[in-house]
Amino acid sequence: MSVESILAPLFVQVALIFILVFYMGSMRFGALRRREVRIGDIALGQSNWPPYAAQAGNAYNNQFQMPLLFFVLVILAYLFKKADLIFVIMSWVFVVSRILHAYVHVTSNNLRWRFTIFVVGVVVLMVMWIIFALRIVLALG
Repeated sequence: MSVESILAPLFVQVALIFILVFYMGSMRFGALRRREVRIGDIALGQSNWPPYAAQAGNAYNNQFQMPLLFFVLVILAYLFKKADLIFVIMSWVFVVSRILHAYVHVTSNNLRWRFTIFVVGVVVLMVMWIIFALRIVLALG
């Protein structure tokens, strides 16, 4: 697989993080501008954001949980030349699950959908790690 094919899902995941940080920033700045939260509360680390701003912040923070394992895996799979077509397809499935998870998180925040999408991403990532580990340990293609 080409480096572009292997890294494209990673680049999209990074783009999602940047989109969410700017979205979160706009929600928080708007809450401050409308005086829905006091700057002193934020400076003290208290979580007094209005629900919509907290939702945006939570969606952003979620991108540093499971995606961290994804970033490490993609880099390792590339370096050890263990990224094949199946790996790239699974990478895209994981990233699409993160996009959908973030979308649900910042819109309806429907927990059933959000959880289902989250589980899909977790299972795909877990399978990717298992395949990678087996390929390394057993020295498979």
